[in-house]
Amino acid sequence: MLGFKKTYVLPFKFEIPNYAHDFLAKQSLIKPLFKYIKRFLYISLKRQRQLEVSKILDKHQNILWLNFSAPSLGDSLMDLSSRILLSDRKIDLLTDKKNVLLYTNDTIFSSAYSRIDDVIKNSYDLVIVDSYSTRSIKIKNQSMPSTPFIGMYGYYNGPEVNRVLYSFHRINSLLGYIKSESEINRMAKSSISISIQDQAIIKKLTLSEKYITIALGGEWQYRSYKNWPQLIEKLLIENSKLNIVLIGSNNADRISKKILDRFSSYNILNCVDKFTFNQTAEIIKKAKLLICCDGGLMHAANAVGTKIIPLFARLEAEMQLTQSCESYSLYDPVDVSNILVEDIMRKYLEAISLDHNDLQAE
Repeated sequence: MLGFKKTYVLPFKFEIPNYAHDFLAKQSLIKPLFKYIKRFLYISLKRQRQLEVSKILDKHQNILWLNFSAPSLGDSLMDLSSRILLSDRKIDLLTDKKNVLLYTNDTIFSSAYSRIDDVIKNSYDLVIVDSYSTRSIKIKNQSMPSTPFIGMYGYYNGPEVNRVLYSFHRINSLLGYIKSESEINRMAKSSISISIQDQAIIKKLTLSEKYITIALGGEWQYRSYKNWPQLIEKLLIENSKLNIVLIGSNNADRISKKILDRFSSYNILNCVDKFTFNQTAEIIKKAKLLICCDGGLMHAANAVGTKIIPLFARLEAEMQLTQSCESYSLYDPVDVSNILVEDIMRKYLEAISLDHNDLQAE
């Protein structure tokens, strides 16, 4: 089918980091072709194909954005990052239940919903559908069956891509290329809104004015660093008065307790699994630096403008970061735990070279 190339060709005229060549070289095209045909037929069966449009026009002032195909927090932040290009319109979000709190007080989304019943009563000029997966098309058909729609990823499926740059360039193309390639590349970054209430909660922590954050744990083993205690030991040898704040979700509980037991006489504050994602983003925002693995908190740091030392495995830095990120990245092709503590320390000293005095305890 002629349209099959949509599964691996970017739907805009600019190049961005992607692994389409590797994807096509390493596997048979039978499975992607079958998936494409399945999606094409499903859209037709649901009588949606005739409602697909190719541009976001001036008349599309009231928009519903569906975001379900990539439910992780980090992917959500990346895929929705380009919403700032639509700040002159009214946009509602319908997304996964666990992500909706990220956008409850968003400066762009007027409302964030997790239930189809909450949007059925509304009227929209256009629906932005994240991908043409059967789940997303089903939700579109259930919520706004007769409303025109455009696709963000559409049929594009399989090849890894820099999701932030994809999001920005895709919306820019749908708006008729209102910005140049260089403008988009400079401005592209994740964004997050931290409510006054969340800021007040973190303010009560009375954090030091001078600290770094370390994000522990991880959803995937190959993206979960195992040598944090050794790194922290090196950090404290370099500066025994260094203030460190540990952050992460409940999968970091064990390692955080191990660190606290080992370094109980130092200035280490454990905030693991104690705050919401947005509240943790506020902790990161106030920090001089975040050391982390590739994950949601890394994208939160990029959103709030905190410099990062990110550890990558399998996906290289160019696939996750943009020009607007202040990053001192490290990479291993297999597992982040293969990255040497000494190499992280080298990046750390480079990153704090201008802020060294700021990280001395008062």
